[in-house]
Amino acid sequence: MSTPGTSDPEAFVEVADRVWVARHAWYDVNVTVIGGAAGLVVVDTLASEAAASPMRDRVRRLVSPTTPVVAVVNTHEHHDHVLGNAVFTDAWPDLVVHAHEEAADRIPTVVPASVAARVAAGEPRAAEMAASRVVVPTQTLSSVGALDLGDRYVELVHPGRAHTAGDLCLRVPDADLLVAGDVVEAADDPALAVPAYGDDSWPLDWPAALDLVVGVTTPASVVVPGHGPVVDRAFVEAQREGVATVASTIADLAGRGVRPGDALGASTWPWPVDRLTEAVRRGFAQLPPGARRLPMA
Repeated sequence: MSTPGTSDPEAFVEVADRVWVARHAWYDVNVTVIGGAAGLVVVDTLASEAAASPMRDRVRRLVSPTTPVVAVVNTHEHHDHVLGNAVFTDAWPDLVVHAHEEAADRIPTVVPASVAARVAAGEPRAAEMAASRVVVPTQTLSSVGALDLGDRYVELVHPGRAHTAGDLCLRVPDADLLVAGDVVEAADDPALAVPAYGDDSWPLDWPAALDLVVGVTTPASVVVPGHGPVVDRAFVEAQREGVATVASTIADLAGRGVRPGDALGASTWPWPVDRLTEAVRRGFAQLPPGARRLPMA
């Protein structure tokens, strides 16, 4: 078992009973492993097969080389969370890959498009992304589900639309732990701990999704974000207040007739405005026509 202080910066650290997290430098993405009598569950698989291969080898060393990985769970469809799936299905052919139904539907188109954009931009390591096979989850859910690991259950919960329409969180009740995926965003520098509002995010729905996350945690809960250090419920509550402020500010500005292009300069925001461009664009697009007032275009 890997322990804090190891010389391997991407080693697994046990953050709760038989739950390990490895923080991968590329995209600062977290891979979580949950252990039980029946085997292991791996949550998210990094941005390429090349990156996932050493992670798979670390997983083998966590408990025993003979302990199987029985499931992979993708918290959403973005390439940095799914492009290592094939490494695990090759190693454990009987495992099942799980995801929300929306994420599974989108992976075959969203992931190749995302990779192609990075290849075209000349992004470092784009070639290894392009060389990775896209493995689509075969077990999907629309709301809730559970994985039986023999001596413990892992609950799968769709909190609602937030970072994407297909976000999935995992709760390990006996360990008081929640894997939040990119519904929660953390960083070593608090100024960088801004929710990842992308072009497929749902800014007006995000506060309700975090309400659910807060509702299934306790003050002592360990919360594993999709990126960055492990946090607690207080951190999630603070981030929930921020996304609620973003959502309410968008609604208020639209109601006063402020144009989307003017919105970032027309109010005070909880995070730097250069991180909120998509939040405003997507948020204004979500508003029903009756919520908008002239002279907004």
